[in-house]
Amino acid sequence: MRCALLLLALFAAPIAAQEHRPLRPATAEERKARAAVAIADYRFGDLLWENDRIAHRIYGRALEAAEPPSSSGIDAWGKRVRWPFMDRQLRTGDQHADHGEGIDFYNVGTGRGTGGLGIWYDNKLWTSRNYVRPHILQSGPDVADFSVEYEPWPVDTLRTVRETRRFTLPTGTNFTRLTSTIASSSNAELIVGIGISKRPTGGSKLGEIRKDSAGARLSWWGPADGDKGRMAAAVIVDPAAFAGFAEDADNYLILVRVQPGRPFVYYSGAAWDRGGDFATQEAWTDYVAAQRPDFRP
Repeated sequence: MRCALLLLALFAAPIAAQEHRPLRPATAEERKARAAVAIADYRFGDLLWENDRIAHRIYGRALEAAEPPSSSGIDAWGKRVRWPFMDRQLRTGDQHADHGEGIDFYNVGTGRGTGGLGIWYDNKLWTSRNYVRPHILQSGPDVADFSVEYEPWPVDTLRTVRETRRFTLPTGTNFTRLTSTIASSSNAELIVGIGISKRPTGGSKLGEIRKDSAGARLSWWGPADGDKGRMAAAVIVDPAAFAGFAEDADNYLILVRVQPGRPFVYYSGAAWDRGGDFATQEAWTDYVAAQRPDFRP
């Protein structure tokens, strides 16, 4: 408890100091289509990445004490501009409002968000805590590229696992390429569940989920959240490793067979119906179906 309070005290001052500031307009130089990665050390180490079409965030360990329950799921922001905006908007302390460039109204909660993962065992998803040890490989202009680690976590009493994951988001796409390597105390095959949260926006409606076994794809079109619009998400895995679909209380899951210590690739995508690219479910569904991903590590 003392450790948690200390963490909160260390981070409380910078957060309080930046609450409700106006959004700083992008400069002429900043108003260029590009990808970017940033670590928000002023906001518990949130790791932000975006390109000209979509914006995402994952959470650092400090947030677990400050805003429980925090999770290792992947957040997505609605974005309507082609230049980076996440860092400037997060610094306002009011990122959940639409300031003209985009909005954060997707709530990961305890779910997997848009493409977080866990180990599927005994009809349960066993998940890590938040990320540690980030390493930014390239922050634009053509690609957002970085890696993080997830410290060891238990899978029942069966084994302990840990993960290293690389995130690569080029410009011109709504899909991040994720390369995951999961080490394990056992050499036995793993079943990994990659999820899309069931209720990440306001209200109790679930949205519409589409499962494509042949293409090994899971696609979601979210319900309308008042005047904020809708979010969409999708996960694509290697058909050669596809192991079916599943659900738990928080997530729709697509399952893949994984060998410990061997990297595997999957793709996670998201969109906002106010972003200018996908105003309808049909447009999003067609876009997901048209993807031709490369699963070579």
